[in-house]
Formats: sequence, structure tokens, C-alpha cells
Amino acid sequence: MKKIINNPDSVVSECLQGLALSNPDLIYVPDAEVIAKKLKSDNVGIVSGGGSGHEPLHAGFVGKGMLDAAVAGNVFSSPSPDRILEGIKQADNGKGVLLVIKNYSGDIMNFELAEEMARMEGSDIDHVIVKDDVAVEDSTYSTGRRGIAGTVFVHKIAGAKAQTGASLPEVKAAAELAISRIRSMGMAMTPATLPSVGHPGFELAEDEIEIGMGIHGEPGVNRTKLMTSEELASELLSFIFDDFDFESSEVALLINGLGATPLMELYILNKDVRKILESKGIKVYRSFVGNYTTSLDMSGCSITLMKLNNELKSLLDAPCDTSALKIGA
Repeated sequence: MKKIINNPDSVVSECLQGLALSNPDLIYVPDAEVIAKKLKSDNVGIVSGGGSGHEPLHAGFVGKGMLDAAVAGNVFSSPSPDRILEGIKQADNGKGVLLVIKNYSGDIMNFELAEEMARMEGSDIDHVIVKDDVAVEDSTYSTGRRGIAGTVFVHKIAGAKAQTGASLPEVKAAAELAISRIRSMGMAMTPATLPSVGHPGFELAEDEIEIGMGIHGEPGVNRTKLMTSEELASELLSFIFDDFDFESSEVALLINGLGATPLMELYILNKDVRKILESKGIKVYRSFVGNYTTSLDMSGCSITLMKLNNELKSLLDAPCDTSALKIGA
């Protein structure tokens, strides 16, 4: 295992310390593993979090116009309720707090426990759950769809709505509108190596990829031979189009790398995705290409579409200034 680390047991805290040192507007709360704005906003607070290893998600999106605080668990593990409660306290200025939770059993359990604890302490608090991964069938009987790169769009929309001075119910409604219109599909070419384990979590042959693999290495829908970028764009988009009607609409597009995929390849994929979207009368209003929701050193990508209306376009265009995303700032 070749990694730029000191102690495998301290990678999360050292990562967050380094992030805070790179941005003078952020503070690191030790022990709680929280990154928060140095100055609380005057609006509804937005808090998110989850297991580490997906950087820049979530801490990289703390800042003006997006998150007020992010809570980090251990690598690929949900943060504990007491850590989440500290994140809520860092973001709460009395106007209410919205939790943005990815749809994993551990995250839902721990964030909802922290929500109840915060409510008992007098906080006005609510939550939304992101489940954009179309590789997994949605179900009322199980956790269902995973929350993946589409979470970034939810952070942006919720944060921008809060910036307008909207109430907690209004911020939640904007976030839920975005969630209802976001779909993602990804693939992996190589596994991730957890620092505490020291070896890959699974194996893929040199000429093999897995379509629909989760960002923690959860099984995908099938393993197949390597594809060209054009073939991959068509394959991943087919799952998205089968799930939601984007035809003749305006969308925000996110081409996301999983950590080890060169930008050269992501830009090539972006070109091929745009060609398919154009053929279906789908107009790309804004596009984002890069590493937004990663999986340590996994090689692979995901495609996310968000169907826009006037409100979502306005909120997407609103200024934001974070370590990982800046718009009009």
C-alpha cells in the first residue's frame, strides 16, 4: 500500500485539520471530526456528513452558499450521533437546521438519533434523504437507493435557498424538489484500498469493469468488459433514462470521478455524454466535471443529471464559495 499518510488510525482527523488550514473561513472541531464555518450564517443551517474517503464530500462543500457544517465518520463508516449533534450545534443560530442525509442504514439511524437529541435540546430541525443511485431499485421495504454524487446538487440547492432567508420548511421543500429530479449512475474500473486495511476490498480483472458499483464497493448490476467512452456514456445514461423522463428538458450535468480517474478521461466522457443528451433534445444548462464524490483511490466515474425548473436554475446559479466548488464568488 502506497499512501501519503502517517498513522492509518488518524487519517480522518489529519485530513480535516489540513482542510481547515487551507481555508481561513473554516474551523475544525477536534474529537467531533466536524468542519464548520468560522462565522455562523444568519439563515437556516445546512448540515451533512457521512463516512470519510469520499472527499471533497462532505467537508469540501462547507462555506458560503452550501453547507454550514459537515460531520465525518471513519473511512466508509457513519459518524456517531454525538459527532452529528456537535455539527448541528455549530450550524444552529436559532433559525433551524436541515440535515442532508445519504440513504445508507447507518447514516439514517445516526443522523435521526442526533436529530432527536437536538430537538430535545430545543433545536428546530428537520432532514431530507438523498437517494439518487439508479443502480439500486427503490423500495419501501428496505434502505433502497444509495445516495451518491447527486448529494452535491442537494447541498447546493439547500444552501442557496437558505441564503435567501427562507424558512426551514421552505429550505426543506427546495431540497426535496431537487432530490425528486436527480438521478445518478456510476461504474468502477479498480477497487479502493482502505488505509486501515492496506489492500483492495475486491478484485476486477484488467479488462473488466463493474456497472453500478457503489461508492463503498457495494455490488453493481453487472460486470462486463472494458468499453469505449462512447459506449460507457450510452450504457450509464440508459439506466438513468429508463428511470426518469429527462427528454426535451434542461438539466444540470455532473461528470464525477471516483478518485483515481484522470481529468482527461472525465472530459472525454463529458463530450460523449453531451452528444447523447443533445440527440434527445436535452439542454445542458450547467455542467460540472471533476472529483466531487470519490471512493478513496477507486478508478471509475458517475453521471448525474438534475432536471431543472426556474427555481432550481436560480438556486444553482446563486453564488457559493467553498473549498471544492465556487460559483460567482
